[in-house]
Amino acid sequence: MATVGLSSTGARTRPRRSSSHSDGDRSGGDPGYAIRRPFRYRRATAAGDAFTGLTALAAIWLPGGPVQVPSTAQAVALSVIALAYPCVLTVKTAHADRLFGSGSPYGDVLRALAAVVAVVAIGCAALGVRLLGGPFLAASAILVVGSLAVRVYVRRRLRTLRQLGRATRRTLVVGPAASIAAAVDRFGRDGNRPLTVVAACVEDDGTAPPATVPVVGRLEKGLPGHDDDVRDEALMRSVRESVLRVRARTVCVTPGSEFTGDRLRALSWTLADMGVDLVTDLGLSDVATHRVGVGSMGSGMLLHVRHARPTGARLVAKVVTDRLVAAVLLLLLSPLMAGIAAAVRLSGPGPVIYRQVRVGQDGLFFTMMKFRTMHVDADLRRTELLGEADSDGPMFKMRQDPRITRVGRLLRKYSLDELPQLINVVRGDMSLVGPRPALPEEVAAYDGVARRRLRATPGMTGLWQVSGRSNLSWSETVRLDLRYVDNWSYGDDLQLLGRTAGAVVRSTGAY
Repeated sequence: MATVGLSSTGARTRPRRSSSHSDGDRSGGDPGYAIRRPFRYRRATAAGDAFTGLTALAAIWLPGGPVQVPSTAQAVALSVIALAYPCVLTVKTAHADRLFGSGSPYGDVLRALAAVVAVVAIGCAALGVRLLGGPFLAASAILVVGSLAVRVYVRRRLRTLRQLGRATRRTLVVGPAASIAAAVDRFGRDGNRPLTVVAACVEDDGTAPPATVPVVGRLEKGLPGHDDDVRDEALMRSVRESVLRVRARTVCVTPGSEFTGDRLRALSWTLADMGVDLVTDLGLSDVATHRVGVGSMGSGMLLHVRHARPTGARLVAKVVTDRLVAAVLLLLLSPLMAGIAAAVRLSGPGPVIYRQVRVGQDGLFFTMMKFRTMHVDADLRRTELLGEADSDGPMFKMRQDPRITRVGRLLRKYSLDELPQLINVVRGDMSLVGPRPALPEEVAAYDGVARRRLRATPGMTGLWQVSGRSNLSWSETVRLDLRYVDNWSYGDDLQLLGRTAGAVVRSTGAY
């Protein structure tokens, strides 16, 4: 009969029960499990919303305040909105997943305000009280802007803590050794992670367990004719004892595990009695949550991964935004571009604007423009410098490139050489946000995975720029570009444009 044993011994103590409001402990990956005060995302958000409501209430009743209300009845109606709004918003988000959240926290703000306003408006209509007008807009602006600011701050605070290894859940991973190693690698690609893997309960698959994760339990393979009930009990006992040993608050089942179907359901019951959460890793990489839908068919649970390529109205919105913003920026930055042009002209012989053939969407060629930052013989000298390149893929990168002029080095540091690409955006060759535009010789060396980068219009900025630019390896550059291509959304474009300003100022990876 196959046996199930533990690889090490230790005291068995019951883990703390998870608070329904807790977003994680601050113990990070320390197996010693130092107990500290946890960061509570929803509690901090609710407190901020309450403060926002009180601020709006004060603005309504304060003489000479920003909300000038003509009548007491209207002031009372607006006060009801100010007081009810944070309550409705807190209740609305109370059932969000405490590990990962659900839906858009910013959309919740508008939906909660709309629900409160609808109810109050009905009452005002019945009582003959005028609600809409300047005071209503001012009070609504305070509530919406305040709640959005609270969410931006709290989410950034949570992200910072998680990057430091705090405000995360101590997690035990369960599954085959190879699957656990792959899962740990996927989890480590992003600093904003809610789970910290502290130990593994390994199912024997003939593969050595990952060296980076302590193994506290081993599940040996069952033999033919083995009693399933005995096997199930042995598996449950091993996971349960492993959870108690490391005081895990979450168990993650990796792909290929024996915990499937009824056995996985039984595990969820066992963990629920212990106050421990259960998550399952599907093995998907770089799939954004807005592409994922969950449904059921019969008694089975299904996961739907939707397409994300912009079409229809979303494509029109992207194209219009690109061309309109690019045209406005060209007008606003024309004095700066004129000064840069003069500096480039004085830096040495050669044209002010450097034109180069690049590969655009679906493999179509276009001529990309930028301010010249190199000497005129740069293209001829490229071949002799290939052996000194710092890149690990088809993209040519060199930290101390002798072909760059003194003015060009400054322009590259702050990405000012790329400003003429706004003309490419207006013409439709490029987008404001997208994968890096590649050279034809680079594309010729692409494999099937990298070629998918060409599904999107190349951009002036993108995930590659805000994540390190030239400091990234080739594989990481491709992964970030594919994450953008596969998970595109209009909101992400706006967010990346905002993050680009900080990346340009820091000039990280620019050379």
